[in-house]
Parts: sequence; C-alpha cells; structure tokens
Amino acid sequence: MTAMLKVTGLQVAYGGIQAVKGASFEVREGELVSLIGANGAGKSTTLKAVTGLQPLAGGTVEFMGRSIAGQGAWDLVRQGLVMVPEGRGTFTRMTITENLLMGAYTRKDAEVEADIDKVFALFPRLKERRAQLAGTMSGGEQQMLAMGRALMARPKLLLLDEPSMGLSPIMVDKIFEVVNDIHQRGTTVLLVEQNASRALQLANRGYVMESGEVTMHGEGRALLADPKVRAAYLGE
Repeated sequence: MTAMLKVTGLQVAYGGIQAVKGASFEVREGELVSLIGANGAGKSTTLKAVTGLQPLAGGTVEFMGRSIAGQGAWDLVRQGLVMVPEGRGTFTRMTITENLLMGAYTRKDAEVEADIDKVFALFPRLKERRAQLAGTMSGGEQQMLAMGRALMARPKLLLLDEPSMGLSPIMVDKIFEVVNDIHQRGTTVLLVEQNASRALQLANRGYVMESGEVTMHGEGRALLADPKVRAAYLGE
C-alpha cells in the first residue's frame, strides 16, 4: 500500500526547546491512522509542522511522494492535505453556510452546493441552523462545522487534531461516529487524540508519541491490547 504521507526524522523546536525529536511515521492511502499520546507529547506540534504552520528544524515530510517542507498551508490544501485544528478555528462572525463556503475557497468546480448538501446530510444539526452565526454554537456544533468545512476542500488526507477535546460524552460519541463514517466513505485520515481507547478502536494502525518521540507503533487493536498502552493511557 502506497504511503500517502511519510514523515521521517521530524524535528521541531520552539526557541531552545525541542518539542519533536526525530519522529517518524506514515499514513498509507485508504487508512485511518491514530497518533496518541499525553498532553504535551508533541502531537499537535507534529501536525502543525506537517501542514506548514510550524517550520521544521530537521527531517523530511513527503505527501504523495513529494517533499512538502516549506510549503504554506494554503498550498497544501490545494494538493489535498487538509487539517481540522485543535480548537476548531471556525469563523465566529460568519454563518454555518458561509463557513462551509470558505472551506471550498480553492475550488472552481460547479459541485460546491452539492457538497454542502453532503455535509448537511452528515451533520443534520448544521442544516437546521445553516443561517446561525458560528460563534453562537456549542463546542460540539463548532467541531462538526470545522470538520464539515474541511470536507468541503475534498481532502485526499484529512488530519484531525483532538476532535473530541472538551466535548460532552454524547457529542464525543457523535464525533467518533462521523470520523469512522468519513473514513468508510474513502477518505484517508490521520487522527490525533488523547482519547486513546476510542482512537485505537477506529484505527487500522497507530503510533504512540511520548516527549516528542514515537515510541511504539502497530495495528490499532494490537496497541489497544498492549499492557504498556493500557497502563499509560487507559489507567489499567
């Protein structure tokens, strides 16, 4: 299976602090891969480096077989590499529909409206409130909107950074259900999560990140059953 995203020896530093210390992993076409780890492990920093939001201090990042180091996030979206950031990042003074249209800003085709309907089918609550300002929505609703906006770019690889963070248990269930649905419909997904149990249940493969390094990797179910993972992330 072809590696859609290949990260080798990634290093990222903030001033004198090395946040990522030579991390390597890959996401193959058609997979759902989970990157788990505690808060501060370097997961979000890794995604920022992959998507051009944080400069690399070392290592390589390849997407679809080509180096993308140094490219801006806007260029990567056009190539099909799209991230839903931690904290959602919705345009709070714009409506739901306007946010979705912003997700399609790189597109010139005639199917944008049809794709909005697909997002509304995936998230019926957004359809009910299509004229509502994003800033007046709950955290879970804004997470739905952020995911829907990313889908409007028609990603080849969708990166999700902590999509369940701060949500109610019912909304967490909904978000993971949708992540699985998106993957089953054919989108390759890299899921970064602190909720190790839920993330590894969905994953074809997983990576464990600790203190800026990838320390374990394997099939999702195998990692979920690993005593070290269960002790560190599931409280067992």
